[in-house]
Amino acid sequence: MLGAGFGGLELATRLSEEVGGDVDVVLIDRTDSFVFGFSKLDVMFGRRLPAQVRHRYADLTTPSVRFVSAEVSDIDPAARRIETSAGVFEADVVVIALGADLDPAATPGLIEGGHDFYTEAGAFALRDSLAAFDGGRVVIGVVSTPYKCPPAPSETALLMDEFLTERGLRDRSEITLVLPLPTPVPPSPTASTALAEAFTERGIVFRSQRSVHRLDPERRVAVLDNGDALPYDLFLGVPVHRAPEVVERSGLTVDGWIQVDPLSLETRWPGVYAVGDVTSAGTPKAGVFAEGQAAVVADAIVARVRGRFAGTTYDGRGVCYVEFGRDRVAMVDVTFRSGEHPTGTMQGPSELLAADKEEFGRSRVQRWFGHPWTTS
Repeated sequence: MLGAGFGGLELATRLSEEVGGDVDVVLIDRTDSFVFGFSKLDVMFGRRLPAQVRHRYADLTTPSVRFVSAEVSDIDPAARRIETSAGVFEADVVVIALGADLDPAATPGLIEGGHDFYTEAGAFALRDSLAAFDGGRVVIGVVSTPYKCPPAPSETALLMDEFLTERGLRDRSEITLVLPLPTPVPPSPTASTALAEAFTERGIVFRSQRSVHRLDPERRVAVLDNGDALPYDLFLGVPVHRAPEVVERSGLTVDGWIQVDPLSLETRWPGVYAVGDVTSAGTPKAGVFAEGQAAVVADAIVARVRGRFAGTTYDGRGVCYVEFGRDRVAMVDVTFRSGEHPTGTMQGPSELLAADKEEFGRSRVQRWFGHPWTTS
């Protein structure tokens, strides 16, 4: 398995539980720890320290799973042969869960004149930048689609409002959110309406169906795709997303992403699967969808080991939590079925669902790493 995010961790755990004595599972990742996407916002806004949200792969105790810290340098899907900085691996089944790489340098001026809050390094560095921010014009902007966790920029705008309000800086600040989408959460009109109402209530300007084309660091303006210029004192950007270079170089991509069967997650090479952000599976790029896809691939591998038919197919459903700030969280339940219009519903926001979100994280850490998650 290539990649130890939601998809890789869930797949490794399921295989260990169901056929642990019959398979040799190798989990390869270039990083040394796992961080939930929502934990980046917790660190960024001063709710948690970086050490409190990192879950080290060295602590994995899942039976029959061997973790290898290495960079993947080549993937031969036909031979199911993987070259890494730790050596060569040959497999009966390969699962690619390498996610999407982020490229702040692809947007002119972003590195020099702004901050990205989607990479771990960028979000963690923003902790100190925000602590020193004395108010002003804040622009939160997406530069292109697709991007991970579509509600996250909206969450960031609401949490920024809360952050500035708590520090007495909101009256002298402006917050603008720039999204290339028509609504904050297109599959769920209820969630989109609730977020739009929260923006209006809190004085957040929402620029829909626009993206940030470039930044002019000298003039301190963000230039949109239609030529409009937004002055800013603080720019928080969602960078360009693309498949990892090794995936592109290995000839695995079609139109930029790995094409898979939307029901089985298998690629055009037998025994080679892909899950999560690296695919064009038709679902948003978010961990909860990678987790659901991994469950389907796990069932297929278990069926293969046991010599039976794999009947499980991917249903495209995912449940995610959306931060509204002020200790209130909503839960959005969306389904993306191949060939159908996506649908979604929303519960909340409420303080009760904030507790549910905490339990969501704790339960995964307990399941994947075998120990409680304490943030004290």
